[in-house]
Amino acid sequence: MAFFSYQKGEFTVSTDPSKLDAAAIHAYLARAYWSEGIPRHIVATALANSLCFGLYHGRAQIGLARVVTDRATYAYLCDVYVLEEFRGRRLGVLLMECVMSHPDLRGLRRFSLATRDAHNLYRKFGFAELKKPQSQMEIVKPDIYSKASC
Repeated sequence: MAFFSYQKGEFTVSTDPSKLDAAAIHAYLARAYWSEGIPRHIVATALANSLCFGLYHGRAQIGLARVVTDRATYAYLCDVYVLEEFRGRRLGVLLMECVMSHPDLRGLRRFSLATRDAHNLYRKFGFAELKKPQSQMEIVKPDIYSKASC
């Protein structure tokens, strides 16, 4: 499988899984509002089973966009972040441009995401509020990472 890579100035976006820094990703996600306390092994499994767009400054991982997808009909965008010290440089836009231009994500019937505060970013790429929210269902376990599991 060929990996996608895009360079813009001193920043690179790559889908090469060998470049992902699982420790750096876990450090961010463990404190993010949507995944607070997530165990490292869960992050590793999620990364291994997703199309990941790593954002790098030199060799340092400074951001991520993870897409859960069958690469044919559906995709779910999640775990999108840019480290605080790199924000304000349009790097979220760069990540999203790379996600939306990836050949495996074109022609999907549905591409979804959930966000608390980045609606304006995602609207730039065609995302909108649910047209029929009554048709959507979910199971939510917000405290799953704070409970012991089998």
